Amino acid sequence: MTAAGERVAIVTGATAGIGFYTALGLARQGMRLVMVGRDPARTERARRLVAERSGSGRVETALADFASLAAVRRLAEALLASHDRIDLLVNNAGLISPRFQLSEDGYELTFAVNHLAPFLLTNLLLDRLRASAPARIVTVASQAHRGFRLALREVARPRDWTPLSAYGRSKLCNILFTRALARRLDANEVTGACLHPGMVATAIGDHAGALARLGWRLAKPFLIGPEKGAATSLFLATVADPTPFHGSYVIGNRMAQPDVAALDDRVGEELWMESARLVGM
Repeated sequence: MTAAGERVAIVTGATAGIGFYTALGLARQGMRLVMVGRDPARTERARRLVAERSGSGRVETALADFASLAAVRRLAEALLASHDRIDLLVNNAGLISPRFQLSEDGYELTFAVNHLAPFLLTNLLLDRLRASAPARIVTVASQAHRGFRLALREVARPRDWTPLSAYGRSKLCNILFTRALARRLDANEVTGACLHPGMVATAIGDHAGALARLGWRLAKPFLIGPEKGAATSLFLATVADPTPFHGSYVIGNRMAQPDVAALDDRVGEELWMESARLVGM
């Protein structure tokens, strides 16, 4: 169980890229850290690196494949059993599927991993976060949401699927979810915010469609590195007073205006209800 005075942070997708450097920054801040990954060997290798670079002896791992809602539930059960407080949840895990695939539960894979999994995990951990107040929830969204709209009746199996449209819609869901979550939270207990990390040279674009993948590889030398990409996540995780950012979309440590579609609270509430139905909440 958690030692007296310890603050506990959970970072999903922590084995590489932005998630790895977010985890490293939090370990350097002295937090007890749980790095969530999918592959046991990669996750343990990342844990050792974070422990070595931070000098922290309080770095742990947890495993879950976010393409499975049952795995997300098992993850939540394990986290709740091992930690009597949770001060910070960073919903960082994400992907771009290069081809149309369904998750274990029969939902389009990018939507399932990028939205449904963090939606479910956040809700399963929410009571523990409230009990640990003041606590924070930080979700990594993206400017890739701009220009996309949701057709809620087919959100889990869109007919007009492409790798980038699926990714963009999932990031739109991240912002709508954050805003809907904030309406359900007391900012003095738990704050929720989301962010655009910048154009970051991670491996995520390497798995998009052929044309997008070529563009990504050509652009990569001009993008910021994942260490800089983690800066806004770390800012929201550690800023002295997070309440001004509650429910906000943040770029470069400042509140920013997302696409008008992300500000439609009616759609946000409908997405919340549909997501709850899809995950069996």
